[in-house]
Amino acid sequence: QLQLVESGGGLVQPGGSLRLSCAASGFTLDYYVVGWFRQAPGKEREGVSCISSGNSSTYYTDSVKGRFTISRDNAKNTVYLQMNSLKPEDTAVYYCNALRSPRSYWGRGTQVTVSS
Repeated sequence: QLQLVESGGGLVQPGGSLRLSCAASGFTLDYYVVGWFRQAPGKEREGVSCISSGNSSTYYTDSVKGRFTISRDNAKNTVYLQMNSLKPEDTAVYYCNALRSPRSYWGRGTQVTVSS
């Protein structure tokens, strides 16, 4: 089966850190652009970060620049999102997407809650 699974979410206090993982099975993630998205209640899904398949160039939305880092571990067929200095407004369900046109795969999401 072709599958993309997120993990690493949970409850963390403001200022804390989490590392999310996006693990692929059934296909080679190295050949895909991988993006992290998030959706908070009552809000549209927004792009958070992405990493290219070739030179691993990266993109971050303004609200997470300097706090989040996206990276690849090709040997583990996994993409990570290191999240530091977390804020309550980071609370959302985080989704991973892998794109290699015309194919696109979505994970089912992992909940991140930042609260005291």
